Amino acid sequence: MSWKKEIEEIDKRRNLAKQQGGAEATKRHHLKGKLTARERIDAILDTNTFKEMGAIAGEANIDENGVTKSYDPANYIVGMGKVNKKNVAIGVEDFTVKGGSPNTSGLRKSIYAEHLALNYKIPLIRLLEGGGGSVQKGADQDDPKVWGDALFGKPRFNVIAEVMGKIPVVSAALGPVAGFPAGRLVTSHFSVMTQETAQVMVAGPAVVKRALGVDLTKEQLGGATIHCRSGIIDNLANDEEHAFKLLRDFLSFLPSNAWERTNKLQSNDSPKRTAPDLNSLIPRDRKISYDIFQILNSVLDQDTFFELSPLYGPGLVVGLARLDGQPVGIAANNCNHNAGAMTVESAQKMRRLIELCDTFHIPIVNFVDEPGFMIGLEAEKAGTIRYGMAAVAAASQATVPWASIRIRKSYGVASAAHFGPNTYIVDWPSVESGALPVEGGVAVAFHRQIASAENPELMRQELEKQLIEAQSPFLAAESFSAHDIIEPSQTRQYLCQWIDWIQPLLDQLIKPVSFSIRP
Repeated sequence: MSWKKEIEEIDKRRNLAKQQGGAEATKRHHLKGKLTARERIDAILDTNTFKEMGAIAGEANIDENGVTKSYDPANYIVGMGKVNKKNVAIGVEDFTVKGGSPNTSGLRKSIYAEHLALNYKIPLIRLLEGGGGSVQKGADQDDPKVWGDALFGKPRFNVIAEVMGKIPVVSAALGPVAGFPAGRLVTSHFSVMTQETAQVMVAGPAVVKRALGVDLTKEQLGGATIHCRSGIIDNLANDEEHAFKLLRDFLSFLPSNAWERTNKLQSNDSPKRTAPDLNSLIPRDRKISYDIFQILNSVLDQDTFFELSPLYGPGLVVGLARLDGQPVGIAANNCNHNAGAMTVESAQKMRRLIELCDTFHIPIVNFVDEPGFMIGLEAEKAGTIRYGMAAVAAASQATVPWASIRIRKSYGVASAAHFGPNTYIVDWPSVESGALPVEGGVAVAFHRQIASAENPELMRQELEKQLIEAQSPFLAAESFSAHDIIEPSQTRQYLCQWIDWIQPLLDQLIKPVSFSIRP
């Protein structure tokens, strides 16, 4: 007895499933400048490494003779492959089938993607383009047996939350992304969207118009100009090829899971390299700014800095980089935006970086020029102190090795967000620190003396000058409140030495972390 007929049917259904939404749907997709789901998989994974799971998931249309006439494939493709020669799980929405709105098998496969990644303890890549549920008659989501969670089972969102604490998750919006897929997108450690073709929305224009009476396009609702500044998206991609490169680059800094340490590579950049230009970078005039990126480019391994969320909370620069081959998280105040003060946006940015680094055991290097929490009416309305204290709490609970280079200001409670437990602290000779900046401190401590002076403004200026001149960059080193005060040009040397010291500590950080509630 032979199983030839069934074997032929397997091949037939696999071939039909690979046709996705059909030739016309694929053509329309290509005309919009977008790749299909399977083309995207081939573009992001290492060549010939994809192994699909559920390749024939879908629904076959059988005639009266038992012959398969056509096939409606699942509109979610899931499987395993390799990125940078490391195993990954990948889940991809297929917009050519029902506009990505999940059919029965597509929904099940999309839920399975997180389980697959957790089971094998490998990073998860999501390539998203589609909507959530549909109210169209006959839609699979109409059936509570399909969409509803079993009373005795875990909610489907449980696994989406669980992966965030155990494996790296990256997502890309490559077209319209709404509803549940939009929720998946933001439940990631790193997210990108394509500039011309992607929009991210809780609900699309038709729903918004019906509910709120506002007529907006997809681009006006959730285009790149909205979400690169809302914090929903981390980085903007020029096109799909660029998006895939960003995802691959991000993953190159991380271990495969929270049970592994970060991988230190051989660096071509000398740990003894100096940067003489840094000795004169910080102006003596405290009102004149400087370029924080010049510091980063001078100190970090050359061409390794990967900035995260550059358009969101620009007063704080964060990202990933390497120091003597060791992946590190980077935080640096940017005095060219609000003097580097901690806003709601920069506080959230700082907290996310700390939690990312703590989860995956990435050491943190902090370049500190913190004047304090942003002040004023708008800052108070935004709740700056709450978000700022969440960043402070995250720093105080961090488990990873931490180094802070104080380059200029380090004032107030906000400065506590820049130092973890047992931080290696090194000062530049340009540093100043305290409970308040001199200007604010004078206004508070000497307000009666200033008010009663014959020339209040002149009195204020004289008091500020006296206090500034009395500040010495050597005080912290003299009182052993800093490990050292150094020549700025030698910063890389000091940090690379620290990288060598912490290697045994990183060997011990090989389990998931947890933390209590934060403000």
